[in-house]
Amino acid sequence: MARSLKPKHPKHPGARRKDPATTKTERKLRSAGTGHGLPTRAEILEFIASSPTPVGKREIARAFKVSPADRVALKGLIKEIQRGGLAERGPGRRFAPLHSLPEVVVAEVTDLDEDSLPVLRPLALGEDEPLPAIHLHERKGEAALGLGERALLRLRRREDGGYDASLIRKLERQAETVLGVFRAGRDGGGTVNPAEHSRRREAYKVQAGESLGAQDGELVVGHPLPLPRLGLPHIQVTERLGRPDDPRAISMVAIHSQGIPVGFPAAALAEAERARPVELGERTDLRSYPLVTIDGADARDFDDAVFAEPDTQVEGGWHLLVAIADVAWYVRPGSALDRAAEERGNSVYFPDRVVPMLPEALSNELCSLKPQVERACMAIHIYLDSDGQIRRHRVVRGLMRSAARLTYEQVQAAIDGQPDDTTRPLVDKVLKPLYGAYQSLDKARVKRGTLDLDLPEQRVRIAADGTVAGVERRERLDSHKLIEEFMIAANVAAAETLEKLQQPCMYRVHDRPDPLKVQSLSEVLDSLEVPGLRLAKGQVIQPKMFNRVLGAVAGRPEAPMVSELVLRSQAQAIYSPDNLGHFGLALQRYAHFTSPIRRYADLLVHRALIRGLSLGDGALPEVSMEEFSEKGLHLSRTERRAAAAERQAIDRYMVCYLASRVGAEFGARVNGVTRFGLFVTLDENGADGLVPIGTLPHDYYHHDEQRHRLVGQRSGRIFNLGDRVQVRLVEADPISGKLLFHLLWDADDEAERGPVRRSSIRNLVGARKQPSRKPKGIPKRGGNRPKKSGHR
Repeated sequence: MARSLKPKHPKHPGARRKDPATTKTERKLRSAGTGHGLPTRAEILEFIASSPTPVGKREIARAFKVSPADRVALKGLIKEIQRGGLAERGPGRRFAPLHSLPEVVVAEVTDLDEDSLPVLRPLALGEDEPLPAIHLHERKGEAALGLGERALLRLRRREDGGYDASLIRKLERQAETVLGVFRAGRDGGGTVNPAEHSRRREAYKVQAGESLGAQDGELVVGHPLPLPRLGLPHIQVTERLGRPDDPRAISMVAIHSQGIPVGFPAAALAEAERARPVELGERTDLRSYPLVTIDGADARDFDDAVFAEPDTQVEGGWHLLVAIADVAWYVRPGSALDRAAEERGNSVYFPDRVVPMLPEALSNELCSLKPQVERACMAIHIYLDSDGQIRRHRVVRGLMRSAARLTYEQVQAAIDGQPDDTTRPLVDKVLKPLYGAYQSLDKARVKRGTLDLDLPEQRVRIAADGTVAGVERRERLDSHKLIEEFMIAANVAAAETLEKLQQPCMYRVHDRPDPLKVQSLSEVLDSLEVPGLRLAKGQVIQPKMFNRVLGAVAGRPEAPMVSELVLRSQAQAIYSPDNLGHFGLALQRYAHFTSPIRRYADLLVHRALIRGLSLGDGALPEVSMEEFSEKGLHLSRTERRAAAAERQAIDRYMVCYLASRVGAEFGARVNGVTRFGLFVTLDENGADGLVPIGTLPHDYYHHDEQRHRLVGQRSGRIFNLGDRVQVRLVEADPISGKLLFHLLWDADDEAERGPVRRSSIRNLVGARKQPSRKPKGIPKRGGNRPKKSGHR
C-alpha cells in the first residue's frame, strides 16, 4: 500500500551501509555504555504493532524491563522513532503503528459526510482497510469533487494521523447523470447548475434542442455529453422534475443525487407478473397459528408476523413463532429479479414514496403477509426459558395465514385497556401472550447489557396536495420494542442455525469502538467533572460502560452532548461473512433474517438456510468466500446510499416546511462543532442547520477538535457540543436542502465578561507551546552581528 519516500543511497551499490535498525541515538547510547538493556528500535516498533491498543512509554519500559537508570535514554529513543515518522502519536502520548500513504495518490469520492464534504478513499487501499481522514483544501474558483469522481491528490500528513490534501487535477468523471436547475438562455438552450451541494460551483451548457422543453428554474436530470475543447461541459436534459420548491420533487432529487435505480428491467417485471401463490405441498402447515403483523400505519409491505404462547414444558418459559415472507421462492438466484434486487441492495423509504427492492407485484402482493390470505413463509420456532434465554430453535418452510394486520398504536392502545373492534377479540389469546414473551426477552436484553441509545426519529406528514402538513417526533411505544425483540431473537436463531450447519452466513457485524475514539471520549468526560462519568482505563470495552455513562448524565444539561459523543465513538455496522459479533446488541453472532422484501442480505440468509436444511428450491448456489465478501461490501454501500438519500429528503422537506418562517427564532441544541461554525438541531421539529463561524459574537475562535468546542480568543466564550442556544432562521435553500441560522447573543453580557488572557486561551484549547519563529543563524541581542552591506 505504502511506498518509501526516502532517497536512494547516494553511494555506489557496493558501499558499506549501517544497520538500518540502529539509529544514531542508539549508537551514541551504546558507545557511552548506557545502552545495555535497552530494546532496539525494531523491537519497540514490533511491540507497538502487536499491541491491540496504543501504548505509552510506561508500557514499553515494563515490557522490556528497562531499569530506572535507562528511562531517560528510552525516552530519547521513542522521540527518535516519532521524529522519523515510524509510529503515530495519539492522545495521552500513546503510540500506534503508522499506516502511511504515498505523497501523491489517486482517490475517489465514495460518500459525503454530514457537512457535505467529500469522503475520499485512496484507490491504493483495500476495501477492508480503515479509511484515513483526508481533508481536501479547495482553492478559490476550484470546482468541488462530487460523488464517484476521482482526482490526483498531494497529501501532507498531520500530527493527528490524518492528511491535508491539495488537488493536482481531476480525473475522468464517473457520474452518469447530473441533477440541477435549468437556466434558460436566449438561443433556446441554457445552462444547468448542479443541485448537489458538492458540485454547486460547476455549470453545464445545454444546446438548443437538447433542453426537453425545460422552463427557467426547473429541476432537470441530464446526461453529460463528450467534453468540448473549450468552454463549459455540455449536457442533454433527459428528465424534468418540476420546480425546486415543489415538495413533490424532493424525493426525486434525493433519488437522482444518490444514483438510486428506480425503474425495473422489463425481464424482472415479467418474472414478477408471472409469479403465482404457492400451495402447501411439502411445506409445514402453519395456518392454525393466529399470527399477526404489527407495523406502522403507513406500511405497505408486511414481511413479518408473530405469535407467542406459554411453554408448557418449562415453567415461566415461552414458545415464539416468527414467520417471514418466503421471498427466496419467487426470486431465484441468477434471475432478472435477483440481479435487479441485488443492484438495489435494499428498499429506500421517503415520506411520500418508496423505491422498492422488488416490483410491487411481489413486495406489496405475493410476498406481503396480508390478513386472511395464504402466504409462503420461512418461520422459526423459538423456545425461551424463564429468563428470556433461547433454549432451542427450529427453522421450517411453511404456509401461513395472518389473523390480522395491526398497527403499533392499535396494539399499545389495546394493551392499555382501549381496544377497538379489530383488537378486542385478540387481546387475551394473542396480544397478552406477545407482551408476556416480550417482557421475558427484555429481561435477557437488560442482563446482557445492550447499548441503550434511544435516538429520536423524525416523521414528516405529507398532505394530499404534496405539501408538508407537519413534522413530528415518532413516539416509541412498547409495541415497537416488542417487535424489535422478536426480530432480534429470530435473527440470532438464524445465525446460530447457519453456524451449526456450516453454511455461509451474511452476518450483521457491529465491531467494537476504536480505542482511540474511546480514549478521546474518556478525556472529554473527565473534563465535565460529573460524578460517575469516568470511563475506567484498561478494561475491556463493553456496552455496559457506555450505559453507565448515559445513566450518570440522565436528566442533566450535559446529557445530549454525552449521548452524541457516545454515538460518534461507535463503529459503523456492516454486512460481512466474517463474524465479529454485534457490539451494540452484546451478541456473539447476529444476521438479518426478518426483512427479505426490503433487504437483499436477508434473502441471502434465507437461501443459505434453505440449502443447509434441504428445504427445496431457491437455495444459495455454491459461492466463494471472496465473492460473498464482495456482496457484503456492496450491500453495506447500498445501505449507506439509502440512508444518505433518506436523510437528504428529510432535510429538504424541512427546508420547505420552514421556508415561510425565515426570520423566526427557535430554541436549539448544538449537535456539531467544526472549524467553520456550529451545527444546531431545533427543539421544535428536529431540523438541522448551520450557524457560520463568522456570525458568532465578534472574536477569533479556536477549534478544539478533541473536546468538540469553539473557544473565543479574546472573550473566552465557549461553544460546546450539546449547548442550548437561541437562533434565528436567515435562509432556507430548497435546492441544496440547507438551513442557515444566526446565533442570538447578548452583546452587553459579552462586554461584562471582559478580555481573557492569551495564556488562559491556550489552556482552554490545549494548545501546544509554539516553536520560536526566529530563523536559525541570527544571534541573540548583544552578540556579534554581521556588518551592514550598504545595499538594500
